[in-house]
Parts: sequence; structure tokens; C-alpha cells
Amino acid sequence: MQGKYDLITLYVILIIALAFCIERVIYLSLAQINTRKFAAELASLVAAGKIADAIQKCKNTRGPVAQISLKAMNCLNSTEQNDIATIERTINMEAEVQGSYLEENCSWITLFIAMAPSLGFLGTVIGMVLAFDNIQKAGDISPTVVAGGMKVALITTIFGIVVALILQVFYNFILSRIEALTSNMEEAAQELLVMCVRSEKSKK
Repeated sequence: MQGKYDLITLYVILIIALAFCIERVIYLSLAQINTRKFAAELASLVAAGKIADAIQKCKNTRGPVAQISLKAMNCLNSTEQNDIATIERTINMEAEVQGSYLEENCSWITLFIAMAPSLGFLGTVIGMVLAFDNIQKAGDISPTVVAGGMKVALITTIFGIVVALILQVFYNFILSRIEALTSNMEEAAQELLVMCVRSEKSKK
């Protein structure tokens, strides 16, 4: 009976973890934009002195690159004197914030990946205990006596490993998307600094 509870728990873990995975895949897919095209359009607006238009473009564009760019454009548009070091710090701080958004809920996925095989092994131990209990009650070591407990042990172990493998594939895909977006943010940050330097020089 305990083995059935373990299987139900593994089913619940799989459903919850898949929900987190799907949410991350959708979020990261929506966050992906053509960074080079966006940066080129932004650079042309900044070069033309249309900072307000550049800010609006950032607001109308989704994703972490646009949010980092928005912070940089707000610095350029600010009435306060912002040197390049200040703008760089602002960009780096926003990049860290956006990076944390990208990795949100990933810790839950790794937890479920670790829990699934552990619950499977727990089912194995419980199945073995049941098998030995049946042997003790029957006073015999026949295949029929031990089959029930061994079946529970094997099923829970297999299912626990399968759940972990499914989630691991999703998690690796999510990590690859996060790495791609992080790379885009780093590239955008460098281009933004170049834009800001040129804009500040043009003002002088």
C-alpha cells in the first residue's frame, strides 16, 4: 500500500515540476529578441538624439535586454549629471536583477529532480521490507511470496528515475536558454556603454 502512495507522490511531483518547467520555457521564449537588430535601432535613435523615442522603444519591447537598455536610456535622459561609471553601475545592477528573474523557480525544478529518484529508492526499500515481511509470515522463500514486495520496489525505482530524467532534459533546455539570454545581456551591456559614451561626447 505504501508503494502506491510513493507512486502517487511521484505523479504529483512530475505534474508540479512540469508546470514549473513549462512556465520557464514560455517566459524565456518570450524574453528572447533579436538583440543585434534591437541594439542597432536603439543606437540610431540615440545617435539622432531621440532619447525619448529610444525610451519608448525599450518600454514597448519585452525581455531583459530591453529592460537593461531602458535603465541606460533613462540615465541619458536624466537631468542629473550621469557619468559613464554611474551608467555602467546602473546597467550592471539591472542585469543582475534581470538575471535573477531568468533563474526564478529553477531551484524548485532541481529540488524535484533530486526528490524523484530518492522517493523511488525509498519505494525500493519499502518493497524489500514488504518482501521480507511476507517471507517471515509465510515461513517460506518462494517466488510467489516475495513477488509482491519486489514488484513494488522495481516499479517505484523505475518511475522515480524516469521522472528525474524527464525533468533533467527540461532543466538542461532551460539552462541553455538562460545562458543564451545572459550572453545577449552581456553583449547588449557593452553596446549600451558605447552608445552612452558617444552620446555624452556629442553633448559636450
